[in-house]
Amino acid sequence: MKDRANPLRSSFWTGGAPLILASASLGRQIVLRQAGLPFEARPAQIDERAIEASLGNVAADVVAAALARAKALAVSDLSGDRWVIGADQVASCERRMFGKSPNREAAAELLRFLSGRTHRLHSAVALVRSGEVVFETVAHADLEMRVLSESFINAYLDAMGDAALSSAGAYQVEGLGAQLFCQVRGDHWTIMGLPVLPLLEAMRQAGVALT
Repeated sequence: MKDRANPLRSSFWTGGAPLILASASLGRQIVLRQAGLPFEARPAQIDERAIEASLGNVAADVVAAALARAKALAVSDLSGDRWVIGADQVASCERRMFGKSPNREAAAELLRFLSGRTHRLHSAVALVRSGEVVFETVAHADLEMRVLSESFINAYLDAMGDAALSSAGAYQVEGLGAQLFCQVRGDHWTIMGLPVLPLLEAMRQAGVALT
């Protein structure tokens, strides 16, 4: 899917053909679009659960970084010398690690667990070209969830529908997810799942973003 970026804003990208985002995430597309970067979204066809299983008992940062890298490399293998961005987000709380919920029941159980607790988002990004990782990093944000009633959880999941299953933690903080929290520590882009500030600096260092 091609992005219809403003051509004037796209002049901040100097890398030739548009970036490829190895993800279908609407949140990440919004981040790239707002940063003035032209891109095409090509979701990676990888088995994320199999990759997670192969890693064994590792930290959330390692999982997020491995998935972001795998997505970017998988798409890069099919994209010649195009610049590819892979990203992934994992959440953790009290030694428990979680990503997207598989169904409504799992999302409700997760919200009950997170209610009244602070959890951490681990947002990883990888920049790849010609099958080589040029840059990768993991950024963090800490989110304190208010105490949620059972009636609120049900109303929230009714309103969210399948969108509650599309992000780690069963929310998008830029939308109805704002109803869940009493305090957030971390930058907006990390919470959206794409730490764009270090990514932009890496692009400048690589000579593909305007300095």
